Amino acid sequence: MAIALITNYLAAYRIPLYERLSKTHGLEVLCFGGGERYVPAWFADLDAQLARASFPARRLHGPPDALTVARRYEAVIAPFAGGAILPASYAGARMHRRAFVLWASVWAQPRSRGHLLALPATRQIYRHADAVIAYGEHVRRFVAQVRGRDDDVVVAPQSVEPELFRRAVTREEIEQFSARHALPQGPLALYVGRLVPEKGVDVLLDAWSVMPHSAEATLVLIGDGPLAARAAAAPRARLLGPQPREQLPVAYAAARFALLPSVPMPRFREPWGLVCNEAMHQGRPMVASDGVGAVAGGLVRDGETGLVVPAGDALALRSAIEHLLADERLRARLGAAARDAVADYTYDAMAAAFDRALALATR
Repeated sequence: MAIALITNYLAAYRIPLYERLSKTHGLEVLCFGGGERYVPAWFADLDAQLARASFPARRLHGPPDALTVARRYEAVIAPFAGGAILPASYAGARMHRRAFVLWASVWAQPRSRGHLLALPATRQIYRHADAVIAYGEHVRRFVAQVRGRDDDVVVAPQSVEPELFRRAVTREEIEQFSARHALPQGPLALYVGRLVPEKGVDVLLDAWSVMPHSAEATLVLIGDGPLAARAAAAPRARLLGPQPREQLPVAYAAARFALLPSVPMPRFREPWGLVCNEAMHQGRPMVASDGVGAVAGGLVRDGETGLVVPAGDALALRSAIEHLLADERLRARLGAAARDAVADYTYDAMAAAFDRALALATR
């Protein structure tokens, strides 16, 4: 009997993991869509994602469907997302006496009204899931506090495709990228992601607006979202909009460093931030806030693999940006260490963590 994994969309960065688990465990992925306050239109076409899937995948039609999933599977893996999907899938697993594995991404209790109302149910799931898969050490610590133990909490290192993001990018590719987007001469600082407040985009634009003109640098933003208009109007900034995933390594290689200044919100705290992995595979240091999971989880370390600033502090962010722009030796040292540090964040290690969690849950 197969394993069911419940998620919202078939994101490109998860495909290699699902392919591995499909081969070893007969995994089927069940997608419910949604799960974010803002989802770009180019990402939200779930039917197209399901049609392209190279492994068994289908649509999950809401909580009633989630409640019955366990009848067909040996075990159910479900994330902390999707509203009533999580409690429905957990209740169904208990009803049908199937193993239940929580895939945990949260590392601080969300403070929204809905999350507080659901707190008794979610704590029950945290405490009584048969095993937990955590995004990183920061999530493992949070889960252990709620669960009262960590002997069955397994860390699955967050991964992106190394064959894509670690590849050598040529000078010609960088020149073509810059020419195609009419980027000015001079150093580039790069932001990749949704243009939303919780990603710290307002803070970044505030910091950039008071950067001295002598820096002669350009802020490049790749992505879209509600703050796109403000980003497009920012001084010495270029909004490129969404870009093909295969072009992102070139963008990282063209930049001096990458930025992720996420800000904790009542409903959101950056679970990880895979753009950190992407940039670091290209040997680019990160400037990230302490509200980023990859910082709390130990991948981005201040003064070692990047620079860390307090979340929401535009002046500290500006200072870190100026520091990296001015110090080539620091950029080289941090970038080399970043590339080494992220090398262990692989899909094989991620799949091995799922193997361990499933073995614990079904023993």
